[in-house]
Amino acid sequence: MKNIILVEDDAEAVKLLQYLFTAAHYNIVSCSTGNEAIEKIWNGKFDLIILDINLPDISGLEICEKIRSQGLPVPVIMLTSLAREADKVLAFDLGADDYITKPFSTVELLARVKALLRRADQYSVGKQKEILYKDMLIDIGKRKAMLRGDRLDLTHKEFDILNLLASNPGKTFSRSELLEIVWGESFAGYEGTITTHINRLRNKLEQDINKPEYILTSWGMGYRFPE
Repeated sequence: MKNIILVEDDAEAVKLLQYLFTAAHYNIVSCSTGNEAIEKIWNGKFDLIILDINLPDISGLEICEKIRSQGLPVPVIMLTSLAREADKVLAFDLGADDYITKPFSTVELLARVKALLRRADQYSVGKQKEILYKDMLIDIGKRKAMLRGDRLDLTHKEFDILNLLASNPGKTFSRSELLEIVWGESFAGYEGTITTHINRLRNKLEQDINKPEYILTSWGMGYRFPE
C-alpha cells in the first residue's frame, strides 16, 4: 500500500481527501502546518506528498524547496487555490511534479496521483542498469549519479532528465518533449521550467558551463547527451 502525506489546513478538504484516498486503498497521513509536515516527511517514508501552498506557518513552496534541496526523490503535488501562472511556474521550478488548483475534480486528482506513482515505480528497486560515460556513473535502479567519484546532489526531476538524456545518447529532445516525458502531458506551455532545470543540472555536472561535456545543446532544437 502506498503512503501519502497530505499537508492541508482546511479541515473539510482533509476530510474529503482522507475518504478519497482511503477508498482508493492508499494509506493517508495528514498534517495542518508546515513544521509538522517537515518533521513527518523527514522521519517517515512516503511515496507521495500533497502540499497546500498557503499554510499557517511555512509556505508549501518553501517546503517543496527544502524537499528538493535535500535530494528527496518523492513526488510532490501542489494543491492550492493560487491559480496565477507565475505561482505554477515557480512551483515547477522549485521541483513540484504537479500543480492542481482548487476547486478540483476528485477524479482528476486521483488520476494524477496514480500517474505520478506509476512513473515513480518505473525507477523502483530491481532495475540494476547502469550508464557509464567519461567520469560519470548513473545507477538507474538506485537513482543515483556519481561524477568523478562523488555522488551528485540531484533533485527528483534533475535525475529524471539526466537519466532520459543519458539513456538516449545523441538523441535531441525538445523542451516540450522533455516536459511531456518527465512531467506529463498536462504541463504543456511550461517549457521555461525545462531551461531552469537544465541550467541547474549543468551547474552540478559541468566543470565549465560554457563548454558543457554532458548536457549538450542542439541549437534551435533542444538538448542531448553525447554519443
